[in-house]
Amino acid sequence: MTEPLRMTFDVACPAEHAFTVWTSAIGTWWPAGHTVSGAPSAVVMEGAVGGRIYERAADGTEHDWGEVTVWKPPRLLGYLWHLNADRADATEVEIRFLAQGQAATRIEIEHRGWERLGDRASGWRTRNQAGWQSLLPHFLAAIGPVAGPVTGPSAGPAPHQREGDRQ
Repeated sequence: MTEPLRMTFDVACPAEHAFTVWTSAIGTWWPAGHTVSGAPSAVVMEGAVGGRIYERAADGTEHDWGEVTVWKPPRLLGYLWHLNADRADATEVEIRFLAQGQAATRIEIEHRGWERLGDRASGWRTRNQAGWQSLLPHFLAAIGPVAGPVTGPSAGPAPHQREGDRQ
């Protein structure tokens, strides 16, 4: 079994704000280099179970990236992810937004489902790990000051991981 990617970090804002920036404001921070067209006019996450995640290119063409599977604002978001891949090869992303008082949130991301890719799993996981590492700074910049370090599989066991999630 290919291990899930897990990342945990704290941000200095309420969970509601972090959830909103990740979802309805995704088009304000998602980098063009992480798209199909390279210069989308919009990046959209439709806010409901079954909602699409997609980009709209300047010529109006839409490229599907995924589908929302869990929508529980402001605590939990889940989606199938197939950016630049066939939907049959979609992996699963789950993001928890855990309030840490009035003005801080712990964000836990788990990206799993690599086994459905067969012998391509390891390569896709490695590419996605690099993708997350280059994507998250854009989200963090949109959120504001970070209250804790970004931790994940390449950094060893994360100090904020849930029990049972250590690799």
